[in-house]
This record gives sequence, C-alpha cells and structure tokens, in this order.
Amino acid sequence: MRTVLYDEHARLNAKFTEFNGWDMPLYYRSIIDEHMAVRKHVGIFDVSHMGDITVIGKDASRFLDHMFPTQVSKLQNGECVYTAFLNDDGLMIDDTIVYRMGQDSFFFVPNAGTTDKIYRWVMDHSKGYDVKINNVSNKISSIALQGPQSDDVLAEIGYSYPGYFKFQYADGKYENAITGKDQIIISGTGYTGEKGVEFIIPNEYAVDLWKMLMASISKRGGLPAGLGARDTLRMEKGMLLSGHDFNEDRDPYEASISFIVNNENDFIGKSALEKRKSTDHEIFRGFILSDGIPRPGNPIKIDGKKIGIVTSGTISPVLNKGIALGYIEKAYSKENTQVMIEIRSTDHTATVTRPRIVK
Repeated sequence: MRTVLYDEHARLNAKFTEFNGWDMPLYYRSIIDEHMAVRKHVGIFDVSHMGDITVIGKDASRFLDHMFPTQVSKLQNGECVYTAFLNDDGLMIDDTIVYRMGQDSFFFVPNAGTTDKIYRWVMDHSKGYDVKINNVSNKISSIALQGPQSDDVLAEIGYSYPGYFKFQYADGKYENAITGKDQIIISGTGYTGEKGVEFIIPNEYAVDLWKMLMASISKRGGLPAGLGARDTLRMEKGMLLSGHDFNEDRDPYEASISFIVNNENDFIGKSALEKRKSTDHEIFRGFILSDGIPRPGNPIKIDGKKIGIVTSGTISPVLNKGIALGYIEKAYSKENTQVMIEIRSTDHTATVTRPRIVK
C-alpha cells in the first residue's frame, strides 16, 4: 500500500521500506541528519499509514469508558488523551490517542499494523451500545510537523498551536471523513518528544499541505524525515512502539504508563489488570551503553544472570551512544544501576535510566 504522498517522497529521492504493508520513506538524506533537524529546527513526517476510526452516538462516551482503562468521558471537546486497548487479561493490544469532537462524537488513531484488528475489536464489543463505528482510514492522511521551530512554520502558513493534547479545526476545501465537514484537524500531539502538531486531513489536501510545509521548513534548516528518524526520536524519549515494546504480552504497569489507568468504570481487563499489578516483576526502562549498538532480543544481565530483555535499540544521535528500551526485573530498575547488555555474545556495560533517556 502507498499513501497519497508517495510520489512526493519519490521526488525527494526517499529510500523506501516496507512497514506493516505500507511503502514508507525510511530516510531521504540520512537518519541522523533528519533526527537532528527535528531536535534543533523542524521536520515533517508522513504518518498517513496510521488508522482513523470514529465512534458516534448517544452511548459513545459510556462505550469508550468500557473499552479503555482511561476515563475518556472526562475529556472536554477539543481535548485528546493517550491510552491503550487492553484484552481480557489486562494486556495491551495497542496504544492510541482518543479525541473528543463533541458530546457524542469521538475518534481514535490506532497503529498501522493493528487498524483492522482494533476495528474488529471495537465492533465486537459494541453490542448493546447506541454507537456507530466507522473505519475511515482510507480517506484520511496525516502529516506531523515537529520541532522547536514548528510554531514559526504554523504561523507562516496561517495556523496556530492548539495546545498540548488539544486540537482545533481549520476551514478546508474538502470534506473530512472524520468531521463530515470541509475541515482539517490540527492536533498538539506527536511521536518525537518535541513541540509540534499533527495535521489530520482529507486525502485530497495532503499533497498541497506537504508542499506548503516543505517550502516553510526549508527556510529554517528543516527536513522531511522518514521512519528511521521517527524511530530514533521516539526511542530517545522512551515512547513505546506497538508490536515491538509490547505485543499483547505487557500491561500498562509493566510498560511504565500506569498514568493511563484512571478509570473507575468496568473497563475491559480491569479485574485481571488489578491482579497483575501485584504480581508484575518487570518494568520498562531505558539504558545507555558504554559502547555497542543494542538490538531487540539482546539479553540484559547482572553477574551473568539474565534479568531482562531489550525490545528497542539504536544509536542516539544526541548522545552519540547506543541506547536501548526494554524490560528489567524491578529489583534492578533503579536509575544509574549498572547492568550488562549482551550483543553478539559480548557483554557491554549499560546504565539504567527512566524510559525518557534524553531529557
């Protein structure tokens, strides 16, 4: 599959890779250059491979309170929240952001590899609720604008920052399948740890917006960025990657996102999650290596004993050191604890950090 921006990426000589069935740009110039452009200036990403599912109806808020460990009904119009779908065992199927558009209307953004699975999951659990659920992913594109100069770019093209985890509407030329109006959605969210927004737009508007953003970021030392930089940026900030850092095998407490569990209602997996909370013995942490580049599956050890596993690893362009994310026994999870990470049968010294490795 290809996003509507594929030809624009090809014109920029993007190096493509397959990602969950999509042909996506891995990088244009280099992963490090694109990473540092976002950290120091500004960058744009095509994130149109992500899903878009709407939930509308008089039971919408009650239904979503049942679906999530987060009390979605507390959102005000124009607010969004990070949360996760849990299965009956309290384990995370996928993480997502939920947006409240009105009293009885919401939408959420599942990951590219889980969109169909999540759509079936919510449909299967909607019986008895007065809601209408639509998967409009094939009608929606999304472009992320990220970096310290993102405000300047927004101002130049006639928009403004909506606020952290808030969103606003702007008039558009094409009907947005999410709102049913000629609108674009500008959301104060992202996957880089930098200030920025995500534009959630009709497919018909994507190329025009991409070109406008390219013209603006080019004046500021900004670059288009691919999946490679997106991955290294999120790893430096300890952000989970669905299917890698969890895959229906971890709960929010293990994954160090316990803040999403604030729902007093009877949400899916609630009782199992409560039991798991008292028995979990591993927790998600970051690691900075003295040398070497870690990869998923590398064992984490102390005195030759395996105490955890790497789920994501890379070289940090900011630190110029190998970094990892993974799960470690709680007894060894205190910051600054020294551990070993085995890479190709050789042990490398690593220091335990919070998941947010680069402050």
